[in-house]
Amino acid sequence: MNISEHSASNSTEKRLQADICVVGGAGHVGLPLSIVFARKNQRVLIYDLNQVVMNTIRNGQMPFMEIGAEPLLRDALAKGLLGFTNRAEDIANAKAVIITIGTPVDEFLTPSLRVMTRCLDDLLPFLSEDQLVVIRSTVYPGVTESMAKYALSKGKRLRFAFCPERIVEGHAIEELQTLPQIVSGTTAAAEDEAAALFCHIAPEVVRLAPTEAELAKVFTNAYRYIHFAVTNQFYMIASAANLDYYRILDGMKRNYPRSKDFPLAGFAAGPCLFKDTMQLASFYRNQFGLGFQAMLVNEGMPQFIVDRLDAAYPLDQMTVGLLGMAYKAESDDPRFSLSYKLKKILTFRAKAVLTTDPYVKTDSDLLGLDEVTRRSDILILGVPHDAYRRLSLEPKVVVDIWNFWGKGSLFSQSRSSIGSA
Repeated sequence: MNISEHSASNSTEKRLQADICVVGGAGHVGLPLSIVFARKNQRVLIYDLNQVVMNTIRNGQMPFMEIGAEPLLRDALAKGLLGFTNRAEDIANAKAVIITIGTPVDEFLTPSLRVMTRCLDDLLPFLSEDQLVVIRSTVYPGVTESMAKYALSKGKRLRFAFCPERIVEGHAIEELQTLPQIVSGTTAAAEDEAAALFCHIAPEVVRLAPTEAELAKVFTNAYRYIHFAVTNQFYMIASAANLDYYRILDGMKRNYPRSKDFPLAGFAAGPCLFKDTMQLASFYRNQFGLGFQAMLVNEGMPQFIVDRLDAAYPLDQMTVGLLGMAYKAESDDPRFSLSYKLKKILTFRAKAVLTTDPYVKTDSDLLGLDEVTRRSDILILGVPHDAYRRLSLEPKVVVDIWNFWGKGSLFSQSRSSIGSA
């Protein structure tokens, strides 16, 4: 049977035979992985409950931005290497099951295992001891071993592996095939099978124990989050002293190799960095002071911007336009974007707040760029999308924490526009 012909309906047609079933396979982690495995001639079954997105994928269209993905998706569909289902029973005939559901943090900033255990409860009746179960998304350290014990308590002795995704969203197709893959397993056999599986797509595999692999993932993201917090703290210090941070940064970095990798200031956001830093803090019994301080700095940037503006301008008489609502440049993903936190704060402080983004499609409040720039007294660059590179800014008050336009972090081209929009 051609795998791509399978319907995600509740029909009684013959169950699929697949090399790999990707659970949550229509998402940002699962779909690029599915496509890359299919490119290596693996038969991949995408299991997901979002039928609207599944239909989009089945029609050869990517539901989100991912460089180079759509041609490969269409090729995999044409070759019959991708199938789709919303029925848990269809995972039974896959040789390996890859779960792309991680552990979020709850309202108390502690990891929540409910999503993972609920997913496993749905799958357990159809999993067998002949299958490899791979946890792919970031999890709280110790979860892989815990899930193996949980399955055993339900009467299933499953081979679990943890093989964390390590890609930058939007560049997954390239990075899945060029970066080393960390693999681990609850047994030696599970580790070997995971290594063999990912050797199909990765140039190298690095073997660790499950908790080592889990920590390697959260260490990486926490390190990046702290790295961004350092530059953001320096930005705040310089700005509070009415100095141009980027003039100082240029002096630090110019022809000085030990500072060449020092990042720019900006919003450190998205679905991973904050969450994984908090997971690491929880793992270390909330003694991870460095991580908490990084959170206070990065999450405090929107409030800092508003306070600086409010001290300089009659903000309650002004309309503010936010340019970019995705969580990072050249992305259509607004999840955990600090632009939305900035919007929420400004709603209580400014006369009006207008928002725009060339890529985000899920926010009905977004306006066109021309309208936002025309009506706003103040423009704040939330995300440095390339579409804004040649934007005419005069005569607006402009806040550019990224130094995207190379004119300093906060500048006013004319105060005559205040209150005129």
